Amino acid sequence: MSSLDHPAVAKVAAALAEAGQHAAAEGIRVLPAEVRTAAQAAEALGVPVGAIANSLIFRLGSDKNALLALTSGAHRADPATLARLAGAEIGKADADFVRTHTGQPIGGVAPTGHPRPLPTLVDTALRDHDIVWAAAGHPKTVYPTTFAGLVALTGGTPGALGGAEEDGQP
Repeated sequence: MSSLDHPAVAKVAAALAEAGQHAAAEGIRVLPAEVRTAAQAAEALGVPVGAIANSLIFRLGSDKNALLALTSGAHRADPATLARLAGAEIGKADADFVRTHTGQPIGGVAPTGHPRPLPTLVDTALRDHDIVWAAAGHPKTVYPTTFAGLVALTGGTPGALGGAEEDGQP
């Protein structure tokens, strides 16, 4: 992919613009190589790994619904914390489940541009960074945003997804 013409990236750009996040939409970058991990994305962008918003999809409750957890690349999400904040049991999602619920591949899942809105948790550790980078629908694309921008875009619930801070702090 050498342009922003990829269908999933175009959907993300349109969703960002529709949400009034024009700077984020215009800031989508195509990287020279796929960045499927926070460490790879941080290295490609020259930013701390904690400034990368990992988009993790989990099975929520009955296995038919999905949960999006936007967590700092600086730590792993704590499953018990995710389940408590979501108010339901969570489980692992395979690649087919992720694509069905997001329209995007693992490694490129954006916070938006999905077939329908997903219940979302946003890691409060992302507040520590003025600019946060999130995937833009393809493993070679990212866009700049903020913690507040992610919460506003997704209607997400803030929480310490690594289990290290107080939950629910905006």
